[in-house]
Amino acid sequence: MLMKKQDQTKKDNQKAGADSGTASLADWKAHYLRALADYRNLEKRTVEESDRNRKFASETVIRKLLPIYDALESAERHLKDPGLTLVYRQVGQLLSEQGVERIAVLGKNFDPELMECIETTANHDNTVIAEMLPGYRMHGRLLRAARVKVGKLEKSVQ
Repeated sequence: MLMKKQDQTKKDNQKAGADSGTASLADWKAHYLRALADYRNLEKRTVEESDRNRKFASETVIRKLLPIYDALESAERHLKDPGLTLVYRQVGQLLSEQGVERIAVLGKNFDPELMECIETTANHDNTVIAEMLPGYRMHGRLLRAARVKVGKLEKSVQ
């Protein structure tokens, strides 16, 4: 009889050990899966950050190049020199390849996030009449606000 009790106690202990081992294994598996998900999220975030850094790495140089491009554009408009036109187009192509685009403003409503009002005139309410200096974006990010002349309706005094 004592033997049977000892055997039964042994079996109960083994069962309890197996149950706690199963629970422990499930806990470890859950921890592993969470750690794996965290690692994959970190990898994804690192790749996205690297892509963003690569995309905007040339931003400082591009900002410094914009006034030179403006001068080339002005000279090309006035001089009509084939060599100057070629250089102007090449610089424009380079800017385009870097994701730089000119902001279209003429005839549009004034947008203070994209434009800087330099002058107002009594004409077409809140509409851009002239572009004094072009604005540019790079991959959707504003590089330089466009400097514009905006129409403003005169209110008559009665």
